[in-house]
Amino acid sequence: MKFSHVATCIAAAATTVNAFVPATSYRSTRSQLMSTATDASAYADVDRYVSDHPNNNIPPHIAALVGRGLHTKEDHPIGIVRAKIQDYFNSLDEEYKIFDAEDPIVTCKQCFDDLRIEPDHPGRSPSDTYYIDDETLLRTHTSAHQSMHLKDGYERFLCAGDVYRRDEIDASHYPAFHQLEGVKLFDKDAVSGADGLTKEEWLASPECKMIADDLKNVLEGLMDHLFGPVEKKWSEDFFPFTEPSMECEILYEGEWLEVLGCGVIHTEVLEMAGREDRRGWAFGLGLERLAMILFKIPDIRLFWTDDKRFHKQFKAGTITEFKPYSKYPPCFKDIAFWLPEDFVENDFFELARGIAGDLVEKMELTDEFTNPKTGRTSKCYRITYRSMDRSLTDDEINALQMELREQVGTLGVEVR
Repeated sequence: MKFSHVATCIAAAATTVNAFVPATSYRSTRSQLMSTATDASAYADVDRYVSDHPNNNIPPHIAALVGRGLHTKEDHPIGIVRAKIQDYFNSLDEEYKIFDAEDPIVTCKQCFDDLRIEPDHPGRSPSDTYYIDDETLLRTHTSAHQSMHLKDGYERFLCAGDVYRRDEIDASHYPAFHQLEGVKLFDKDAVSGADGLTKEEWLASPECKMIADDLKNVLEGLMDHLFGPVEKKWSEDFFPFTEPSMECEILYEGEWLEVLGCGVIHTEVLEMAGREDRRGWAFGLGLERLAMILFKIPDIRLFWTDDKRFHKQFKAGTITEFKPYSKYPPCFKDIAFWLPEDFVENDFFELARGIAGDLVEKMELTDEFTNPKTGRTSKCYRITYRSMDRSLTDDEINALQMELREQVGTLGVEVR
């Protein structure tokens, strides 16, 4: 899981989850949706994610990304980083189970409830999350599998996979990305001194400090394994599923970079997983984030390209700096509209991506004002269209922009 992403959601303005309406009919039942496989490509089936359920909000362009399994491709930057992390954990004295082909469809209980994410958390909103129906969704973090593995008796494991979230549009954000999570439980004898402690006593106990220190030691070793010996610093953070929670930054090429979030697993999370007699730690990181730093890849869309000029630059086990093979000119278009009271920016971004796909490089707010007489608010966005592998024509961009102007009215806005 990318812990920092959840923290960002917590800090965001609260959004109430839309009430779900029971469906009378839709193509897939929950029993058909949930499955297991040994290869991520087994989940590449658009019809599995797009249905006529009234609360299904997964567009075909998102469904088409599922099952690509970039984290398992040995010559892909995402796969290379993931393999280096796995190699590091394989070098430790303790064995970690590897999970890398789990079903991206999870339940709300797995993704939210089991991790103490409250019902009114903004991250549960359909404007942030892709729902299959009222009880299942495309996982928003790999931690959605944590409680299941704990219940199954696993004590040390890594879980890597693709995750999905509606988000802003720029060079570092994409609705599909990859995370890797690690979990370790400690032997009962090592933490028996914490038995029967209150929450406050536990957080102040030497056992809790021992787990946090072990976590820092393991992750500092991981950072040196990935980046070479680097300076690190730790700061307190907040996540619903860990307590205490921490964030790690590294000094890399003269710049402090946030690389992961982590913490001691919250006792309530362990209780819900039936492991209330144990204590442990968990961490999560974004594979794209690390790959963009290590390979110096400037645009997150490149990870999903089929262009051979991208893929031929990389080979398993090797970190090489990406060499841009082209820089096609951008095309800028502005759109301005009056907002309704319930306007959600992510819905607008998702609409644009559904129309223009990866031709949308960036969408940024350039102007906002409120009419003092009417109290109505207007926003203007500049859209940067740019292909990574060809020059765009005025006609095709004008057609896309016109379609966006026509469809944006479905969000209740009034185009200016």
